[in-house]
Amino acid sequence: MALSKLVSILFTPGIRPPMFEKAKAAPADAVCLDLEDSVPFGDKAKARTLVAGAIRELAPAVATLLVRVNGLDTGLLEDDLAAVVQPGVAGISLPKAHAPEVVRQVDHYLTLLEHLRGLPRGTIALLPWIESAQAVLDCAAIVRASPRVVAAAFGAEDFTADLGIVREREHPQLTAARIQVVLACKAAGVIPLDTPDPEYRDLEWLATDTRRSRDLGFEGRYCIHPAQLPIVNAGYRPTEEEIARARQIVAAYEEAERRGLGAVGLEGVMIDQPVVTRARRLLARAGEAFSS
Repeated sequence: MALSKLVSILFTPGIRPPMFEKAKAAPADAVCLDLEDSVPFGDKAKARTLVAGAIRELAPAVATLLVRVNGLDTGLLEDDLAAVVQPGVAGISLPKAHAPEVVRQVDHYLTLLEHLRGLPRGTIALLPWIESAQAVLDCAAIVRASPRVVAAAFGAEDFTADLGIVREREHPQLTAARIQVVLACKAAGVIPLDTPDPEYRDLEWLATDTRRSRDLGFEGRYCIHPAQLPIVNAGYRPTEEEIARARQIVAAYEEAERRGLGAVGLEGVMIDQPVVTRARRLLARAGEAFSS
């Protein structure tokens, strides 16, 4: 599964084929065809057919193709998977993953379908959504429930609905839950993806929130509109100032190592192993090579 780089993921409603074509030109790391929230219940079967038919043409035209199916508790998931598990699909975006048992059940389905379709076992990745109070509490177990899990996303809309509160931009409950998701993902070695921003016209707020999101430890997020993609792509990448500082730190530390020192001062700040490790990781995210 080659899904190590996921910063921006564009949702595309499965019931709207004209948007499939527009998704091809979108500057997204992945396109996610949606069979869940953007599709009315009466159109689920139609959307499933449309998405299944579009995969072969769309997959070569985008960097990574995902499909968000309906949740296990809807009775629709099995038919969704049977339709969309085919060559070209890199992963399944799994909503309502409230417990590790849900992830394990879908893993079993995927293993069977890969066998029946002649796909190597483990071809299809899983990206569960953490979007309820129970899921937040069990997030560490959920993201470790299957080796297919390469990323997990926090879903603020369903989470606040589960709590019975109105979603607000600065809600402390959201910050607390987001931190829980990041910690669980980082500990498990999977990519933490932040909640989509529904206010797609307010790009200034999206830029601010994306920077905050990156500061919490998120590495990317789903987008509901193409206009959000450039903001998200830029927001999760290091700034020029951060890159320059990281270069300084690495250079100073390597010079200290040559002198037999384990730590060195740089402009009044102590530079030791954890600091240089952080700097090297930042440079790696920026796509730079560095000395070792």
